Amino acid sequence: MRISLIAALVAGVSISSFSASVASAQEASPSDNVYERDHLTIGVGAIYGPSYDGSDDEAISPVPLVQGRYKGIEVNPRARGVAFNLIPSSRDAKIDFSAGPVVGVSFNRNRRIKDAVVRAAGKLDAAIELGATAGVTVNRVLNPYDSFTVSADVKWDVAGAHGGMVWQPQVTYMTPVSKAMIVAVNARARHTDGDYSRYYYSVTPEQSAASGLPVYGAKSGWDSVGAGALVGYDLSGDLRDGGFALFGVVNYSAMLNSGKDTPFTSLRGSADQWTLGAGIAYTF
Repeated sequence: MRISLIAALVAGVSISSFSASVASAQEASPSDNVYERDHLTIGVGAIYGPSYDGSDDEAISPVPLVQGRYKGIEVNPRARGVAFNLIPSSRDAKIDFSAGPVVGVSFNRNRRIKDAVVRAAGKLDAAIELGATAGVTVNRVLNPYDSFTVSADVKWDVAGAHGGMVWQPQVTYMTPVSKAMIVAVNARARHTDGDYSRYYYSVTPEQSAASGLPVYGAKSGWDSVGAGALVGYDLSGDLRDGGFALFGVVNYSAMLNSGKDTPFTSLRGSADQWTLGAGIAYTF
């Protein structure tokens, strides 16, 4: 569904049952709702936010997005990745489940490093992360149209960059405010293991000598929490008929523990991380 495309800019949330509950609540038949059959959504957006996790320098990045469903298998976007839901959703179900593989890529401190001191510490390798996602969605919570989802992604680097594991639990509530407009709020946290934390947050003696930053040893733990909000607007006036839609998002994250205490954040950046995004999507 289109909201998954929008929410990818907030936190990579995959919520596949919302369009079904909207169609049911508005007494629409499956043929009236493009999301009740095989479909594809393609979109492009731009995000304005920190140049790396913990940075206080902002940069603009393009974000291509893809979402769809084919023969019961759903493809949902993630921030810099994609997830697959192998559990078909039911149009009239009160509760829907989702589970499947997820893949993503991390360019954290790999490019667009504006801070000369951080850049002197050295560019990091891009990480390719593979894992799994699972979640449960409760439909029609406060009204006949809304939904509440609890989900989590867990991923491991398979490219030999950080070589560790990261997992992110999150909750999302969404509801339409009209046939054309939808709003959602999301909260999440991220936990990283020692390999991940040491790669991105530690300052080795060699990095210290090159950059002048103090030596620092990072540990595993929760490295960030965040919340976001979004608005999506269908240009035809009906979310169910496909076509073009506009979206805008705002997101805040707070770096924690090693993510906050690392000199890359505490001396050269900021623990407060704001991201803005906007774009357009087309569904057929």
